[in-house]
Amino acid sequence: MQQASNTVDTSSHSVFEVKGITKVYQMGEVDVHALRGVDLTLYQGELTVLLGASGSGKSTLLNILGGLDTPTEGSVIYHNIDDSNHSVQTVDLSHATEHELTEYRRYNVGFVFQFYNLIPSLTARENVAIVTEIAKSPMTPEEALNLVGLENRLNHFPAQLSGGEQQRVAIARAIAKNPDVLLCDEPTGALDSQTGIKVLEALQRVNSELGTTTAVITHNAGIAQMADRVISLSDGQIVKSYTNQTRVSPHDLSW
Repeated sequence: MQQASNTVDTSSHSVFEVKGITKVYQMGEVDVHALRGVDLTLYQGELTVLLGASGSGKSTLLNILGGLDTPTEGSVIYHNIDDSNHSVQTVDLSHATEHELTEYRRYNVGFVFQFYNLIPSLTARENVAIVTEIAKSPMTPEEALNLVGLENRLNHFPAQLSGGEQQRVAIARAIAKNPDVLLCDEPTGALDSQTGIKVLEALQRVNSELGTTTAVITHNAGIAQMADRVISLSDGQIVKSYTNQTRVSPHDLSW
């Protein structure tokens, strides 16, 4: 079995420091507790799998990390690390204004969801170009699509692409703005295992070659083997966290 070495340095800079966050949704007269006192640190360049069943709170946690939602209680601190000048900019996402959250989402985070959300009337290149036009220091659409192995599909429309190829276009779109963080919500959830492996290979390549801090949420325990670190959630709480001594190549994952 081929294995990729574990390169994460747990003494490296933290990108997220999450302390005591809860999230309560009001459903009529009923309070739904999606998160219950979560503490979490994610490190620069790390590939983390957040593992849990439906309703465990993993999507809520990812949305809070991505600035799509805010916690009811607790703090979420994001450190924007600029290696070029060795500076760190700290943002308190739990108390940020809507404008600050918009800026954060636009420039610092790339999102990949279960459903691709591509624009049907645009080619793969054009779908990616939409993001590069608003980024500060983007790669070209061609560079992003090449990184996910779609250099030969630049001018194809979504209807001409398989599900796995459409998801890889979505990954290219997410990384084209050179985000510091890539957040992926069930990126293989709508795919069969063979197609899903190609998507995971694209995510691993992005993490390895760009050094993008990457968090992947999934209910599929087999995917956990490709991560630097695995964090398991249940009923809104972290119930287990461990580091993989070696990272298994997506090609060798057992689904």
